[in-house]
Amino acid sequence: MPEYKAPLRDMRFLIDDVFDFHGSYAALGASDATPDMVGAILEEGAKFCEQVLAPLNRSGDEEECQFENGVVTTPRGFKEAFAQYAEGGWMGLAADPSYGGQGLPHSLGLLISEMVGASNTSWGMYPGLTHGAMSAIHAHGTQEQKQAYLTRMTAGRWTGTMCLTEAHCGTDLGIIKTRAVPQADGSYAVTGSKIFISAGEHDMSENIVHLVLAKLPDAPAGTKGISLFIVPKFLPDAQGEAGERNAVSCGSIEHKMGIKASATCVINFDNAKGFLIGEANKGLNCMFTMMNHARLGTGMQGLCLGETSFQGAIKYANERLQMRALSGPKAPDKPADPIIVHPDVRRMLLTMKAFNEGNRALAYFTAQLLDIAHLSADAGQREEAENLLAFLTPICKAFMTETGLEVTNHGMQVFGGHGFIREWGMEQLVRDCRIAPIYEGTNGIQALDLLGRKVLGSQGKLLKGFSKIVHKFCQAQAEHSQLKGYVGQLAALNQQWGELTQKIGLAAMNNPDEVGAASVDYLMFSGYVILGYFWLRMALVAQDKLAAGAGEAAFYQAKLATCEFYFKRLLPRTAAHLAAAEAGSACMMGLPAEHFAL
Repeated sequence: MPEYKAPLRDMRFLIDDVFDFHGSYAALGASDATPDMVGAILEEGAKFCEQVLAPLNRSGDEEECQFENGVVTTPRGFKEAFAQYAEGGWMGLAADPSYGGQGLPHSLGLLISEMVGASNTSWGMYPGLTHGAMSAIHAHGTQEQKQAYLTRMTAGRWTGTMCLTEAHCGTDLGIIKTRAVPQADGSYAVTGSKIFISAGEHDMSENIVHLVLAKLPDAPAGTKGISLFIVPKFLPDAQGEAGERNAVSCGSIEHKMGIKASATCVINFDNAKGFLIGEANKGLNCMFTMMNHARLGTGMQGLCLGETSFQGAIKYANERLQMRALSGPKAPDKPADPIIVHPDVRRMLLTMKAFNEGNRALAYFTAQLLDIAHLSADAGQREEAENLLAFLTPICKAFMTETGLEVTNHGMQVFGGHGFIREWGMEQLVRDCRIAPIYEGTNGIQALDLLGRKVLGSQGKLLKGFSKIVHKFCQAQAEHSQLKGYVGQLAALNQQWGELTQKIGLAAMNNPDEVGAASVDYLMFSGYVILGYFWLRMALVAQDKLAAGAGEAAFYQAKLATCEFYFKRLLPRTAAHLAAAEAGSACMMGLPAEHFAL
């Protein structure tokens, strides 16, 4: 298993130089998030992830979760690591101080989540799902619900889940069968079965708070009839502590390709006592608070696993001796040259580096928007940030996981046959990453959400919010002495983005299938353009630092070289996605369904 080291230098480059988190914190009134405080949090978070979580990654994969008589046991060390995490206050880093949190900006929580996910993705699922449940309760719960649940979840004593999926329906939540019947005491009797529930049962906390989608007896049909309920494993007693066992049970756990140390459960509710959160029949709106949190977190998993894979690949490429360089021996004192001298290995390593660092920039920009949406006193600023978040969330989830999977595949390929062997750990990263394009809404669903709801559904407003940022940047840097060629390339793609959107929109007026046919390629086109913008922002900073003689020349030169690689080798993929998106639906939908029969 690669030895994970938190990429603090690259993280600080984005925090300090590209996005100026410190200036943003000051403007938003987040006075506690001083540069010294941020530095200390990053250093301590890195230590915990490197020294506590990373050593459990391979053993957790090998041991997996165990299920016996309804009880789930996590792998050795997981429970102790969670207790240490809770004791260190990490669960409450960005949580509301009213319920025991530290009230620091959400972006800081995301930085810690990156390190957690990169060091041990399976373990990170347990606090990750809890953070999502906390966000839903905080946004939609009553004051009594917040006090009862958030104080204990913030302390890490209780954890949380989201219970959406049922065996007969995944994305189509309008046909769920779980029912909630009103009771005389104001509670509800919840009955049904949910599948694929991450962290649904485990031994790491005193209680598990399930957020469950269900339908009331008189609910309207479809998604307009879904309500959301808090259904705890143990009902709070008079003192608010975990008391009587609720009628909630784990029926089984799944045996999976990856993230094996994360318990993926079937959870059964048998007239379990639940409590309505938010308004009746408005549960999907409440759940989307949690879903959007989860989708950003899932997008981060592509970056996290890609980073760990890259670290393993560069170490191996520098040490593994195979053949001589085509241009002549580079290590004449050795029997062969290290494989890093070969162009194809460089292609893979630079692809990994370009996607990881570009995706990190996208994630941190999005994190900054979260801060503005939550903390800004300016209603206009909040609305702009929320619109950009709505637009970027499906791209973060889908593009970052697709490219993250590509990165982990490259990492395994660098190792050759050894990458396929379990002991090196590279194949685990591929297996762990493979779920990310699937769960929290498949990437196909994200693409439909982006193109159908966010872009066409807003009459192009949400796209324009971001493409205007790109346009202004390209205008300002059009004559940049070193970067103007790339700026022109990005400006042309930004214009094509709008033209492509208009073309699909017009075609969809006659045939709605045009949206579904174009959506995945549209999303990937969008992702490549967005990363092009962020790579130019990073390159601009690197150029300025080199011109100022700021030191660390090798770091900044590497940024410029990777930017060049991205624009010459990866950004041209937009041409294929553009052509595919414009090809229309006829070539997909023209073949009758019965012709697919065996």
